[in-house]
Amino acid sequence: MKTILITGGAGFIGSNFVIHFLQTHPEYRVVNLDALTYAGNLSNLKEIKDHSRYVFVKGDILDRPLLENLFTQYAIAGVIHFAAESHVDNSISGPEAFIRTNVLGTFTILDVARKNWMDAPFKPKADRKENRFLHISTDEVYGSLGETGLFTEQTPYAPNSPYSASKASSDMLVRSYFHTYGMNVVTTNCSNNYGPKQHKEKLIPTIIRTALAEKSIPIYGDGKNVRDWLYVLDHVKGIDLAFHEGKAGETYNIGGRNERNNNQIAKTVCTILDQLKPRSNGKSYSELITYVQDRAGHDKRYAIDATKIETQLHWKADENFDSGILKTVKWYLDQVV
Repeated sequence: MKTILITGGAGFIGSNFVIHFLQTHPEYRVVNLDALTYAGNLSNLKEIKDHSRYVFVKGDILDRPLLENLFTQYAIAGVIHFAAESHVDNSISGPEAFIRTNVLGTFTILDVARKNWMDAPFKPKADRKENRFLHISTDEVYGSLGETGLFTEQTPYAPNSPYSASKASSDMLVRSYFHTYGMNVVTTNCSNNYGPKQHKEKLIPTIIRTALAEKSIPIYGDGKNVRDWLYVLDHVKGIDLAFHEGKAGETYNIGGRNERNNNQIAKTVCTILDQLKPRSNGKSYSELITYVQDRAGHDKRYAIDATKIETQLHWKADENFDSGILKTVKWYLDQVV
């Protein structure tokens, strides 16, 4: 049985991935390393906490001795690296944590994997030739789009926030380990995720949470910033495909082809809430939408061209935005009942 190490598996995307992976791949054991910062929560993994092929380890990806011990103890045959600081607002107020986790943390685990799997540059150890390091990144590394166009794997990097700059740096480190050492690495860059278990600080959970609390729903600026929205389980399936079938050294962009601006997101969520949990005063939740001071350096539009993963790995999103957002709102309502 192979053992893979998943970093950040108690977070939003990581926990959804861990559960999916254990359910669909009986040939693997999963070791989940998570520091359990504010964004990580073991309740996200309650479905599999006693699973026979699951091991949880609390720890930091900057802790090299811990990583070395895990690689030795469990004969780690693959890494799927989710662990990251990911909230743009937090990167503006406190960028140092993003550099430490996203850059130095990625370097540390990448380097431990290299030393464990490789005898020399382009010479993997005999029993570790198939070992793979998959790095999870974001479309924000590409910067901001105008009203037209899509991000492709060839789009030049132009990060505009400390968060996206730290992720761009980690992407370049992963790339360098392929070209310098011949490590078996793959990178995925995704559009905005949404779905069950997302942290309350993110846009869609914030809309739901504040609406249900009868508080103002805060929308940055004029609400016209556009994002491509990807249901988390579709993302998870894309990561799984890239890990097993992606080509070493390649990048795969995973996007939902569901562009919406923040006004549309807020109004859609409010309409669903109006239907599923009407306000006691009979008014629409949309009346709670309030515009607040815009985020510094707020990118105007992101959108991904997912053609490469769709054609080469035969990935396809199962959810469109209408179906995915309905599932998401229902999940959050179930949590507050």
